[in-house]
Amino acid sequence: MVTPPKGDYSSVPINDEGRRAADTWDPAKDETAGNQCKPYGAAAIMRMPGRVHITWEGDTTLRVDTDAGMQTRLLQFGEPKPPTGERPWQGHSAASWDGTGGPGRGSLKVVTTYMRPGYLRKNGVPYSENADMTEYFDRHTDYRVEWFTVTTIIEDSKYLTQPFITSTHFRREPDGSKWNPSPCETTRR
Repeated sequence: MVTPPKGDYSSVPINDEGRRAADTWDPAKDETAGNQCKPYGAAAIMRMPGRVHITWEGDTTLRVDTDAGMQTRLLQFGEPKPPTGERPWQGHSAASWDGTGGPGRGSLKVVTTYMRPGYLRKNGVPYSENADMTEYFDRHTDYRVEWFTVTTIIEDSKYLTQPFITSTHFRREPDGSKWNPSPCETTRR
């Protein structure tokens, strides 16, 4: 997957302030400031090309590791502790089952807040610290292949004119042989 060129925000409902921010994007400045992970924040990480590894961390936390940017998201069920301190790239995610039939049935709904500002795309299209994200994770089988689809809705009144909605599909692999973690990196053009 190729990073879109600077100034390409097609299909993103970006407002004038968001365009100004995207048009001034400078990956070298991000790197110098130690912000190589800005495109790997919660609002964009599930759209990055790569693989995910999902496991339970205790009884109430689903852990999602990504090989792109080596990020870890913690999806917390029940009454998660309120966030404090510096905003993490992956924010604070509250998870619940949305549908009938109890746990494991219907969609997994995840609401993420308290995110550090980052990019919706690797080319500097921004989201702010006030952005909220709602995701729906759905498992399905197609031609005897297991998949899950993540539908993501980003709401950010600072940079967007309306919610930004995307969907991403992941195919289950038989083992972890293709898992290849790589650190966050800026893209230079």
